[in-house]
Amino acid sequence: MMMRGTRLFLLLLLLPLFSAAQDHIYSQFYNAPIYLNPALTGQFEGDFRLNALYRNQWTGLASDFSYMSASADLNLHQINSGLGLIFNRSSEGTAYLVKNNIAASYSYIIDGDDFALSFGLQAGITNQKLNWDKLVFGDQIDNGGYLPGVISGAERPDVDSRFYLDANAGTNLVYGKFMIGLAAHHLNRPDESLSGFQAKLPVRLSGNLSYQITLIPDQYDRDGSYLIPSVVAYKQQNVSSFSLGMQYKYAGINAGIWYRNDGNSNGNDAIVFSVIFDIFNRKTNGEKFRLGISHDATTSKINYSNTGGTSEIGVGYEKYFQNSSNGGRANGLRCYDFY
Repeated sequence: MMMRGTRLFLLLLLLPLFSAAQDHIYSQFYNAPIYLNPALTGQFEGDFRLNALYRNQWTGLASDFSYMSASADLNLHQINSGLGLIFNRSSEGTAYLVKNNIAASYSYIIDGDDFALSFGLQAGITNQKLNWDKLVFGDQIDNGGYLPGVISGAERPDVDSRFYLDANAGTNLVYGKFMIGLAAHHLNRPDESLSGFQAKLPVRLSGNLSYQITLIPDQYDRDGSYLIPSVVAYKQQNVSSFSLGMQYKYAGINAGIWYRNDGNSNGNDAIVFSVIFDIFNRKTNGEKFRLGISHDATTSKINYSNTGGTSEIGVGYEKYFQNSSNGGRANGLRCYDFY
């Protein structure tokens, strides 16, 4: 039993190092639109939008697995474009492998009466840093587990921080009640190694598909009642996953349930429950404040009792500028119609 506990302890320490080449995935992907797909930059009803999303993964474990994404973007309708800025941060494991990324995002939008086709580009810089002093090595562990105060004889690397350029691209189509998007991240395959041996970050491919089913129509097409089935799929090197679910949307309230599968040998990953509240009413002041909460109930082999599940909280804000020429516009550009 002691050896089993020691092996589990080591696994939790080393997991971030082996999984560092894989991107994290948000359950509330709709509250991080620019992270999901650069082509969604500027696709909302309004002139200015803010989004922020925080994910605390496996809260029952002692190690830290936390992620956040924050973005701001503009809907530049006069030039059929969207322009934005996004900041991403991740902190993984007892070793505190930390990534900070900041990138600019641009989309060009071709729209008609019942469709909007957009193409997006994103480019920025990432810093990856490893806190060497948090690592635990074999000479710091015996049959009783970790030995506090014991200094390892492992040789410290010359480099524990690295900067690299990163490039992403995507496309998205809204046609009537359908929305479909495709994106590719890390197109330049940056080298993120801290060991001196080349370790290129694999390309992450993602796709999203949604359909809006009208249950009770409304003349404003925003306060009616809808069911919105969706699927989001990811693939990065030999790791793949998909989320399949449905949301019920009525006016400013949206409740959803999702099933996530990692697509590999582990199979089932989690059941996700989400709820969104849109607090402001656009028809009076053109503003919207959004609050989203979700929880992942782990269904994989490591199970919920060990992990404590995963929680996310997201916020969003949209508004028109004073005397905006876009005020009151309603067209296919609103990807939020699907969430």
